[in-house]
Amino acid sequence: MARTRVGIVNVTGYIGVDLARLLLQHPEVDLTCVTGRSLAGKRLSDVFPHLSTSELVIQPELDSSVDVVFSAMPHKASAEVCEPLVAKGLKVIDVSADFRLKDQAEYEEWYKVEHPCPHLLESAVYGLPELHGAEISQAQLVANPGCYPTGAILALAPAMASGMSEGDIIVDSKSGVSGAGRGLSLTSHYAECNESTAAYAVEGHRHMPEIRQECARLAPGIGEVVFQPHLVPMSRGILSTCYLRVSQEWMRGWDDPAATVLQKYREFYESAPFTRVVDAPPATKHVWGSNYCHVYPRLDPRTGRLLVVSAIDNLVRGGAGEAVQNMNLMLGFPEDCGLGALPVYP
Repeated sequence: MARTRVGIVNVTGYIGVDLARLLLQHPEVDLTCVTGRSLAGKRLSDVFPHLSTSELVIQPELDSSVDVVFSAMPHKASAEVCEPLVAKGLKVIDVSADFRLKDQAEYEEWYKVEHPCPHLLESAVYGLPELHGAEISQAQLVANPGCYPTGAILALAPAMASGMSEGDIIVDSKSGVSGAGRGLSLTSHYAECNESTAAYAVEGHRHMPEIRQECARLAPGIGEVVFQPHLVPMSRGILSTCYLRVSQEWMRGWDDPAATVLQKYREFYESAPFTRVVDAPPATKHVWGSNYCHVYPRLDPRTGRLLVVSAIDNLVRGGAGEAVQNMNLMLGFPEDCGLGALPVYP
């Protein structure tokens, strides 16, 4: 039986090259084509020496020998790449933001561009397997979630689904500098960010409406979502601390509300291979280089506040690994196929 042929558009970014790393060792697919216009003609292993076993040459455009395509282009450009691929009947996983938001006007407000192909928004499936696994398995076009929303939504989803939350939600997230991409900028310059932590996008971050969209699907009556990201001097990882109020009515329904919260979280993720409800606050080192998300919920019954901490690797679970997980579901492979590597420590 012929193996599935896979291509990556724009392999030269951090997500693109991590996709190549994962797909080159995937047991069920062959990575047959990678593109990157600025480096076209160069061997992938020459540009990224850690991929020394690959014989692939970076191409200017995709060739015709693919069945599945990952697009790691920036927003707007990615939708323009994806549209003809979908029209050809290929399965497509878009790693950009172009198909994450269902509301076209909201996308255009936050990303300051006109959507190139809004007719695909309805059929695109939001690629968070814990929430949309069945839909992903039937999808042709999957919108891979943003890195911050992945950690935040996984932290909040069980609380939203169980109806315990009331009022506003606060998400405080801290990310390593690889989240800014490989492009050069002053804020990610070593001398600027080393030994320093800084809040950014305090006027509003593009990932906020994505977090709210998915939380509102589970709990339509939620309040506002306040999301504040920070840059910390590490290469990989996102730690999100989420704060929400638990309704007094919900707490009165249980003899031990704190234990019930933990039970609800464990039940919600009992069949999720990559989300683990842990017994102590997680650290980004606990998931480094892996597709796992560690989630720690803690309810303080005295104040009625639920604090949930999540940790992910922003390039794997927050990007390339989640994209491969989505591919596995789309192709009928085991969800964890090619993704079972444990985190790297220290």
